[in-house]
Amino acid sequence: MFNWFKRDPAAKLQAAYKRKLTEAMQAQRNGDIRSFSALTHEASLIKAELDTSQAPRSTSSDSVNVR
Repeated sequence: MFNWFKRDPAAKLQAAYKRKLTEAMQAQRNGDIRSFSALTHEASLIKAELDTSQAPRSTSSDSVNVR
């Protein structure tokens, strides 16, 4: 009944991913390559988590060939 109050976890991960990339860009612009590398790595981990959460989950009925 109150589903509209629930936030989409994928949207939360997407926002965190964009935020990390923005922080990484700012670090690179400031010449802080170590921070840029660390933030880019963190962003890639968030992206991997986002990809796994958005991956379609196959069920046993999906693998059945229908003619």
